[in-house]
Amino acid sequence: MITTEELVQLARRVGELLVERNLLCATAESCTGGLIGHLITENAGSSAYFAGAAVVYSYTAKERLLAVDHETLLREGAVSAAVAQQMAQGALRLFNVDVAVSVTGIAGPGGGLPHKPIGTTYLHLSAADGYEQGAHYVWPGNRSQNKLLSAQAALAMLLNYLEGRHQPS
Repeated sequence: MITTEELVQLARRVGELLVERNLLCATAESCTGGLIGHLITENAGSSAYFAGAAVVYSYTAKERLLAVDHETLLREGAVSAAVAQQMAQGALRLFNVDVAVSVTGIAGPGGGLPHKPIGTTYLHLSAADGYEQGAHYVWPGNRSQNKLLSAQAALAMLLNYLEGRHQPS
């Protein structure tokens, strides 16, 4: 399992690349409860590249802050690829940034369903250049571990985008 210090180092590398490219980022977080933003801001000077985080746990918060579509929430559920995408796109607009990453999932220990077991997590990255990338995981850990794994995946998604390891849209 990755340590918090390793995650802070990963966030530091993301920050360095954001500064090099003169880009701003933001996060939209549900199951991680602001952990990704916390890890980013553990690094001094992060205000140069991090605009903020929207921690949106409820349907209402997702709708009001990030303009997630109510019908999508009802049809797909908050833990879905469609909602993760709308969350990232909403954060991109809300914070007027170059890139945003979102996470929504079932951290546990309760809340799992047969088709969405505990650990089910969706992430999405939206960029102002039109690039979009989603990911789906089913983490095997307890609540704290699943949150750390989700944060790691979100930071890695940002890093991959910044390092250019993606196909142009």
